[in-house]
Amino acid sequence: MTRKQLVEQVQLKKSYLTVGLDTDITKLPKHLRSHTDAVFEFNKAIIDATHDLCVSYKINTAFYESQGLKGWEAMEKTVNYIPKNILKIADAKRGDIGNTSSQYAKAFFETMNFDAITVAPYMGEDSVRPFLEYENKWTIVLGLTSNKGANDFEMLKLVREDMNQGSNDHLRSEFLYEHVLRTIFKMGQRK
Repeated sequence: MTRKQLVEQVQLKKSYLTVGLDTDITKLPKHLRSHTDAVFEFNKAIIDATHDLCVSYKINTAFYESQGLKGWEAMEKTVNYIPKNILKIADAKRGDIGNTSSQYAKAFFETMNFDAITVAPYMGEDSVRPFLEYENKWTIVLGLTSNKGANDFEMLKLVREDMNQGSNDHLRSEFLYEHVLRTIFKMGQRK
């Protein structure tokens, strides 16, 4: 999905709404549990009820991957059922060395036909770059998360020498997440 197409959907629907399809099989309504593909049937009902309101669906892949092949099939059917004009996000939080990230990018952008994927950038540029190489695909980079554990790393203060000030003794302080976001922004510009 192009930026123009996404902006058109936001303007048309007057919304930024993303619907999460973090479908937990243990929490499905009882009437669906006996269905041969209960997860897909549940997702289908959600999509039918919300497609005219939202601009994207976010599928948390862990809920599908944990179900093995049956979960992957439900995820693929769900992605294919989502209307073409709605952004499909794989909430997969991938990030690994370059050749592994290339395979993740291929899996989600080519095989599964998602429009976007969430990635964890903490292994550096080579773990993010393969996702950025795809045209009209979106890479959503985790910078600052809302979980308690964000304090373990993301909120750490870095003290760095600021070479832009013209002297080597000028120090600048920033949070790790700020540095990550600034670095990712530069990567995106070099695309």
